[in-house]
Amino acid sequence: MSLARKIGEWSSRNRWIWAAVGVVLLWAILALITNRFSLQSLSGVATSASFLLLAGLGQMLVITTGRGNIDLSVASVITLSAYLALIFIRGEDAFVLPGMLAILAVGVVVGLANATLVVIFRIQAIIATLATGYILATGYVVANRYIPGFEIAPSLHVVSTERVASVPIIVIIALLATAAVAWLLNRTAYGRTLSAVGQNIRAARLAGVRTGRVVAVAFVASSVISALTGVLLGAYIGGAFLEMGQPYLLQSIGAVVLGGTLIFGGSATALGTLFGSVLLVLVVTTMQIAGLPPGTQDVVQGVVIIAVLALAGGMAIQRRHGATKPVAAHPTKPDEIA
Repeated sequence: MSLARKIGEWSSRNRWIWAAVGVVLLWAILALITNRFSLQSLSGVATSASFLLLAGLGQMLVITTGRGNIDLSVASVITLSAYLALIFIRGEDAFVLPGMLAILAVGVVVGLANATLVVIFRIQAIIATLATGYILATGYVVANRYIPGFEIAPSLHVVSTERVASVPIIVIIALLATAAVAWLLNRTAYGRTLSAVGQNIRAARLAGVRTGRVVAVAFVASSVISALTGVLLGAYIGGAFLEMGQPYLLQSIGAVVLGGTLIFGGSATALGTLFGSVLLVLVVTTMQIAGLPPGTQDVVQGVVIIAVLALAGGMAIQRRHGATKPVAAHPTKPDEIA
């Protein structure tokens, strides 16, 4: 087997490598453009990517279930959780634990609502979660009227903004979350059944997998992780505002796809989502340095994600055609018929 073929097969099994290469190349370009681009600026990129990574990990679990499942309520859950943190915690450490439990419980309820619509009522995930997001948007508009102030509990402020040995604590949390999700996908029975459901839900059902429960857990996990992200993001920026979760709607999907998780489901990579998150933040940073307006930045992000999806779709079609390609019939001798 040639070296090129070995490299091709290895990269097909480790799709995260392309996002990693993109990070290195874009980082080198930024280093050349800006002489002041240093490890300090990398720390800022890593902090921004950490919030996106957390949201992306939950989104990745939903996408892995296949059938085009995507959680479009992520942005609304993030925003609502930031407002609820101001209402429940009130800037006091004594209320952090009960407030966090209440907010995560809200995430569980939202996830169960999404799962019910998708699994029981068989509504397309895009439609179901979009509707849920609209309902939650009304919730945080109402919550905006009742926030007592923008006080952040000292412990949450430390977790979201302080450092340990020059490494932001939020980055450490994001890395630990990535390791935990990678372990879940690769080392647990749930991870194997999740991939099986995403590859072929009918075959998984015939094999005895409780597919509805697997899909439901993915939606609940996505909402809970988004709720946690909203609390930490609110503590980082010092409050909440109505559109704070909106950028994570497109970017959480983009980070997952850029990282190598198959948009058709059945195969996910937590490491790839990490690199995809950093790559997407670097793309945005590059556009900001170039002075592009926000609208143009959204267009560029959309074009990048569409290009990756188109490439993934083309590769899937090629694999499908290759798998169904008819085998040429060999001539049969008369004595072979008997």
